[in-house]
Amino acid sequence: MRVHLTATAAAAVRRGHPWVYRDGIAGGGEGAERRGERRRGERAPRGGGAAASGDVVELSAEGAPFLGRGLWDAESAIAVRVFQRAQAPALDERALAERLERAFALRDGWFEGRDTTAYRLCNGEGDRVPSLVIDRYDRAAVVRLDGGMLEPWLDRLLPHLARALGARGVRSIGLRARAPSAGGDAEGKKLAHLHGPPLPDRLFVRENGVAMEVDLARGQKTGAFLDQRDNRARVRALAAGRRRVLNLFSYAGGFSVAAALGGAGRVTSVDSASAAHATAQRTFRENGVDPAAHDFVTADAFDFLEKAHARGDRYDLIISDPPSFAPSERARPRALGAYRRLHTAVARVLDRGGVLCAASCSSHITAEDFLATLDDATLARDDLRIRAIHGQPEDHPTLPAWWEGRYLKFVVLE
Repeated sequence: MRVHLTATAAAAVRRGHPWVYRDGIAGGGEGAERRGERRRGERAPRGGGAAASGDVVELSAEGAPFLGRGLWDAESAIAVRVFQRAQAPALDERALAERLERAFALRDGWFEGRDTTAYRLCNGEGDRVPSLVIDRYDRAAVVRLDGGMLEPWLDRLLPHLARALGARGVRSIGLRARAPSAGGDAEGKKLAHLHGPPLPDRLFVRENGVAMEVDLARGQKTGAFLDQRDNRARVRALAAGRRRVLNLFSYAGGFSVAAALGGAGRVTSVDSASAAHATAQRTFRENGVDPAAHDFVTADAFDFLEKAHARGDRYDLIISDPPSFAPSERARPRALGAYRRLHTAVARVLDRGGVLCAASCSSHITAEDFLATLDDATLARDDLRIRAIHGQPEDHPTLPAWWEGRYLKFVVLE
């Protein structure tokens, strides 16, 4: 099946962007549905007929009979994920297995020993295997698919995965149900068993020597936010000598236990889910820290900040790592407003001489957009400066032309 692209979409593919949106297909509405009536939102590739999710399509444009090959997604706003740009022999399971092996081999030696047993083995588009994420949790691995185009390939790829991961000490493989839409996440979806012994609902892994409980059965992402690993280590270093630390949107308490181990006097963890606090408290105990010496508050972060300000509470280290406020481009203006309200409220309870670590995980918010929500006017103070700006770690690689892959912003102000 051939997909003819607009000039704009073709230019993006040439630069190395791995996505083709539906509006980037020239004449994308042409052709008849193979099985009769076209599904809502589906557009057929130019050239007649309609591809099913997972079908290999060839990309072309005006003056370019061959731009590359990709896999069609009949449901996602991203119509094609681009896998090949050269005239390779074929896009088949062997080609995909070789891409996966290269991703795994890249990480061989990065996490030797037992200090870190949880990390990303394949970062989808960033490892040139679009939509496929694989996270390792010691002897277990969890696969997550973004979109439906790789679902028909999974059974064929599983033997390759089992061999390659087994050689690296992974015994069990599970699947987190795919996200319902492009760029979404699969939180709350059931974890399905794919290979090896059954995966435990929960397990402890190590991250830079720190124990961390991971909820494989019900946790967000594939179980944990592995992209914040290096930033948790940074918080541990920043916490030395801090009297009162506030961790907003604390989830499983990764930043909280890092601060406690770094020497913080008292850490307050705020999250709307009480079950997350139970996970955090088990992680505290596993690291030899008494959770009773710290505070765990089940509350909305905005409401907590308002009441903390009214009480006159002050903190000398604050970590703010909210869920994505901008799941789509349409939500961007509203998200920027939410970040400003949050940062204004945070600044009111940050002590003079304190440190603010502000994070955003939304790809629709650029670094410059995010920094604009941390300016003097928003914070209503002029004593803070940017100490550092960080992103995701090396096991979450990205591509120069794929700006969406540079989603994580972690800004340290002091």
